[in-house]
Amino acid sequence: MGNGTLFIISAPSGAGKTSLVNEILGRLDNIQASISHTTRDRRSGENDAVDYHFTGRDEFLAMIENRAFLEHAEVFGNFYGTSEHWVKASLATGTDVILEIDWQGAEQVRRRFPKSKSIFILPPSKKALLERLNGRGQDNPDVIEKRIAAATEEMSHYIEADYLVINDDFTIARGELEAIITSTRCLQPVKGIEKLLLDLLS
Repeated sequence: MGNGTLFIISAPSGAGKTSLVNEILGRLDNIQASISHTTRDRRSGENDAVDYHFTGRDEFLAMIENRAFLEHAEVFGNFYGTSEHWVKASLATGTDVILEIDWQGAEQVRRRFPKSKSIFILPPSKKALLERLNGRGQDNPDVIEKRIAAATEEMSHYIEADYLVINDDFTIARGELEAIITSTRCLQPVKGIEKLLLDLLS
């Protein structure tokens, strides 16, 4: 059995990345999303080990010291990190893995996994991004202003990705993301059909 493919998905806050990923996970088999560790507070409706591994700051810093993370970063005063052991173990079973991370994390992961596929998701406009952030009702105006500034910096790194998806029409964006994953699975050598090829060519 061949290794799975690591898909790195980056986007500014409010671009709809998480909604697109959740849709993909419900439509495709043999793929799962990495659940990040974070020191931020749990929001209403979030569950530990489902949305994030909610981790104390001291524990997170100890994990950094022990080199437990494939990548980690501090965002708005909170730490986020991806378990290296979990990612490698999942890929080794032939399962594709999605990482939802910012451009800094994506840069770190691409160096470690040069065969990974990197996808950047953009909103259709700055206005739409602001409307989506306000529509969440989760953050106060000061936080939203900071998120818009961070989003501008984030979006400047779209050029570093292999693929670009504009999330204007959700159905079209989901179809494009699904097509990227499906086409990658068809690249030579095709994974998971070694037995079939031996039979056909014998």
